[in-house]
Amino acid sequence: MTTADDQSLSAITSERRQLISLAYRLLGSLAEAEDAVQETYARWYAMSRPQQDAIESPGAWLTKVAGRICLDQLGSARARRERYVGEWIPEPLPEPTQWTTGPAGSATADPADRVTLEESVNMAFLVVLESMTPAERVAFILHDVFRYSFAEVAEIVGRTPAACRQLASSARRRIRASQTPATPAAHQAGIVRDFKQAWRAKDISALIGLLDPDATVIADGGGLTRASLHPIEGSERIAHYLTDLFTRAPGTLTVAERTVNGRPGLVAQQDGRTVAVYAFNIAGDHITHIWAVLNPEKLRPWTTR
Repeated sequence: MTTADDQSLSAITSERRQLISLAYRLLGSLAEAEDAVQETYARWYAMSRPQQDAIESPGAWLTKVAGRICLDQLGSARARRERYVGEWIPEPLPEPTQWTTGPAGSATADPADRVTLEESVNMAFLVVLESMTPAERVAFILHDVFRYSFAEVAEIVGRTPAACRQLASSARRRIRASQTPATPAAHQAGIVRDFKQAWRAKDISALIGLLDPDATVIADGGGLTRASLHPIEGSERIAHYLTDLFTRAPGTLTVAERTVNGRPGLVAQQDGRTVAVYAFNIAGDHITHIWAVLNPEKLRPWTTR
């Protein structure tokens, strides 16, 4: 292989991190994101060398193909999730990851509307993305998060730039409607720590005090492990549910503080094996949402740590 070939291969493979970052936010699943990126590269390497050389920007080509693959997958994912046993929660990420930010020199007309990459990976944000249409989600993530122009987004979504602008605007309204005032990370961590201690002590009163009266717990077992099939609402019900859960757990259950999708969270381990990951949404001094991922297929990144 020549030096030019080495450089070309290096340039292509260096895009993988960016593509995984994009695909995860589009699909809400690290496993599905990796499959989408693998398919993207398969299509690149299926082309002849002259065809590859004719592509002016391989990175842009890879992004376009990955975006289209994800758009197709989002359509079929909706049907799969309708058949899913219980509630479906995006796959949790173990640690905050430094992602690249999109094409150099690109910009949007409304920078104040743009969310950061860190914000776009938290669980509350990903859950709202699930309520969007596939086209809304793709247009919003590509434009507002990764800073692609609407002309570039239009090539991926297959609509006009004006239509993509409307899609992103609609998605932005959904995000704004769901947002709560920002809580400093240190304060969030303190509340999660207090929650862990109260849970471990089976202190129902303390748990109720930390939970918003209208708090909600959503669990995702995927039919592969025991988990509530429906959301649990209300601080008292949640406190009793969690205490009972801790009491009934077979073996030795330990709960540790970890970063989950860039925010303070908890990881439960049973005899050294990760059995659940808990993500939180906190408003002020109270927990408003808890997302409990128990599906072992979604915990693989955690069990290999």
